[in-house]
Amino acid sequence: MKAFLMKQTVNLSECNHPLFLSDIPEPILLENEILIKVSVCGVCHTELDEIEGRTPPPSLPVVPGHQAVGVVIAAGRSVRRFQIGDRIGAAWIFSTCGVCHYCRSNRENLCPDFKATGRDANGGYAEYMKVGEDFAYLIPQNFSDAQAAPLLCAGAIGYRSLHLTGLKDGQNLGLTGFGASAHLVMKMAKKLYPNSSIYVFARNEEERTFARELGAVWAGSIKESAPVKLDAIIDTTPVWLPILEALKNLAPGGRLVINAIRKEDADKDLLLELDYSSQLWMEKEIKSVANVARSDVADFLKLASQIFINPIIEEYPFVEANTALLDLKQKRIRGAKVLRIS
Repeated sequence: MKAFLMKQTVNLSECNHPLFLSDIPEPILLENEILIKVSVCGVCHTELDEIEGRTPPPSLPVVPGHQAVGVVIAAGRSVRRFQIGDRIGAAWIFSTCGVCHYCRSNRENLCPDFKATGRDANGGYAEYMKVGEDFAYLIPQNFSDAQAAPLLCAGAIGYRSLHLTGLKDGQNLGLTGFGASAHLVMKMAKKLYPNSSIYVFARNEEERTFARELGAVWAGSIKESAPVKLDAIIDTTPVWLPILEALKNLAPGGRLVINAIRKEDADKDLLLELDYSSQLWMEKEIKSVANVARSDVADFLKLASQIFINPIIEEYPFVEANTALLDLKQKRIRGAKVLRIS
């Protein structure tokens, strides 16, 4: 089968061909696994973190991609949840141990043996992929394959981030960065918290205009001050400057939720400029988001179907996977990027 392989970590500022289109064997199923003929796979910033070594795969080569949608074409002998022909999705969470303290307390996203699709196991930048039946999700019928793909990560992690803010209807929400996840958070928040106002901090006027089109009451640059203090802010950027600026915009008792697997090192020295009295005092909180649990994906897919949270997508042909990644790296973003595989 055809698949894109990551063979080594590289600096994407110096390399425009990080993945290699290759012929590899089709996956061999275990008794609890299903084989998917992949239709589409979302392109995520986490792939950049893998390729550039911030969260490197434990072994190489590996097939990246963790927002895959396709049809079940084969199943192991013990599979009961799905049938041949079912349309399903695979997300970032590939497996967990199931027995540790975190798994037994409904916090499997914190499992020390957490395995990620497309990093610890081959993912969806391929014609076929396998996934355990307990880590696959039926795709709601009111979404196309391409619409569904970003929901599996950008949507699910955004859902978890919004939950972690503790936001109540009527409180003000800020979004720092406005890419795949943030635009879905805005759609979600407007449905769940209709009396809350949403303020967006984005790096360029195109993104700020996009945010206003989707309902932001205000959109400014990363360094601007919102016209009001914000009860919660979700950061989806890969760098540190927005963290320092967001803390200035938080109301007393407010919470900043950082939605990122990793942060880049380029501007981390800015953390030395953190001013405790103006940026952290008055019981402000910082909370990170770690992975997703299966319940995040399943619950968000159900919610997205009920209120029809429809992502804005930009499709690329399968053979242009490297182009999609470089566009993401170079901040050419409007909504979510999706590879069309079949």
